[in-house]
Amino acid sequence: MIQKYVRTFLPVDYALTDWASIEPFYNDLLARVIASLEALKQFLADWSELEGVLEEHAGWCYIHTSCDTTDLAAKSRYEYYITAIAPHVAAVTDQLHQKVLGVKEVNVLRKEAQYDIFFRKIENQLRCYKEENIPIQTEIQLNTSQFGVISAAMMVEIAGKACTLQQAAAHLESTDRVFRKEVYDKVQQRRLQDKDALNTLYSKLIQQRHQVALNAGFKNFRDYAFVSMNRFDYTSEDCFTFHTAIKEEIVPLLNELAEERKKKLGLSILQPFDHAVDIEGRKPLRPFKDVAELVAKTITVFERLDPFLADCLRTMEEMGHLDLASRKGKAPGGYNYPLDETGVPFIFMNAASTVGDLLTMFHEGGHAVHAFLVHRLTLNAFKHCPSEIAELASMSMELLTMPHWDVFFTDPEALHRAQKDHLIHVVSCLPWMATIDAFQHWVYENPNHTLTERAENWNRIFNNFSDGITDWTGYEEVKCHLWQKQLHLFEVPFYYIEYAIAQLGAIGVWKNAQENPKQALNHYLNALKLGHTTSMRTVYETAGVGFDFSREHIRTLVQFVRKAWGAL
Repeated sequence: MIQKYVRTFLPVDYALTDWASIEPFYNDLLARVIASLEALKQFLADWSELEGVLEEHAGWCYIHTSCDTTDLAAKSRYEYYITAIAPHVAAVTDQLHQKVLGVKEVNVLRKEAQYDIFFRKIENQLRCYKEENIPIQTEIQLNTSQFGVISAAMMVEIAGKACTLQQAAAHLESTDRVFRKEVYDKVQQRRLQDKDALNTLYSKLIQQRHQVALNAGFKNFRDYAFVSMNRFDYTSEDCFTFHTAIKEEIVPLLNELAEERKKKLGLSILQPFDHAVDIEGRKPLRPFKDVAELVAKTITVFERLDPFLADCLRTMEEMGHLDLASRKGKAPGGYNYPLDETGVPFIFMNAASTVGDLLTMFHEGGHAVHAFLVHRLTLNAFKHCPSEIAELASMSMELLTMPHWDVFFTDPEALHRAQKDHLIHVVSCLPWMATIDAFQHWVYENPNHTLTERAENWNRIFNNFSDGITDWTGYEEVKCHLWQKQLHLFEVPFYYIEYAIAQLGAIGVWKNAQENPKQALNHYLNALKLGHTTSMRTVYETAGVGFDFSREHIRTLVQFVRKAWGAL
């Protein structure tokens, strides 16, 4: 079902070893005379092929280090790419950007929407590039990998068994309050052991990123990030407006849900470790017993939606492009990594047999389907979508699969419980997304802050977007450092508001599916096929939803979701 990209510029058997092995191909591109539209298109195609080879090589380096953070050989290969190849690529890519924008035929080509986006992105990269930033960015990449190393080493003992923090988190669903408090305390105490190391790491990254921004002529890293991330469709001011809308529309709902939780659990005080347990006192749902069952049943669910979706996962499984189980030494989190030449992405996650793991599988499966759909687009750059589009793919898949969750939950009561819990999560997670985004705005607008100021402002922002019912007495230090569990802050700064924007779009896709499932799915798939050949707004419109995060729009969607979970 997938055709690997066939090289026409590089030798079919070419393998990247070092910069010297790839430099001649860049020199070829730099030396070319581009005197016609056809010559320009061929130049872009060859450049795209070269980028695809490099990006897939870098992708495997990253994948291998995250699958086993203790693998020194994998770590060495990754660091070699970052220090000995990537800096050269950055410098020569800037030369190619300048070269291509100087070609007069560009003005003809950019009349096509897909190329206009492409050339606007190049203009942004030229604006952000400064040679003196190359060594700083190399250091940043090396430092960000330390978050995974620190986090992967975090283990706790639960009931006499050594567990990763992901495995331990599953016990927070226990109906035994004393036990789940014990688990929560052990997890948080383990996190706090590394609070100073993570604070130091984050402070270092903040300063490095701030310097990158200053060198490129920006006031702060936030302003730099918005340009480098090609956020053509909204501004930082729009983010602040979005934060306010979430605070006004969703936070009151958090208070309502927390009050209901406190009452149904029969508690005089609701504490942080009381949020994962079922409010009816039912045992935790365990939708699958192992990774094999998770994969097999996910394929069945995808098959019901569309056979193409199932074929995507089957291909990944056959090629060994799934690493799903949680284990010691494995980096935290989950991702889908597109592999540009192969065309078959790689899913990484830390499954511990929870409903959350099931949703992660659907989420990353949505990303994977997206990678398959864009594989045949002309240029590599067309396949790499901004996160607002990529997360629409993943979050919509979570909701579109819901009618078929009976594959995992054969008992109707368990099925409805899982569906209702997810719908509540879809809405209640929006404030956390706003929290992380607002925190990043403050951090990078105030790069020289002290650790005390960081904690004070984190608490201020967290309080703005959390319920007022949960009692954090005795957990004040834990609360001050909750941000440290969020991988994005360390590894991909300013990547988080996209989840909130895409969540609204996903609700719209799901809303359409209630009226016409087949049509909604087709609109969704057609939108994903566009890749990044057009604006975010156009992609959302193709999916049948608006690119809208106003307060009124949020209210309408939340009312729809509340009505749906009320019916369950």
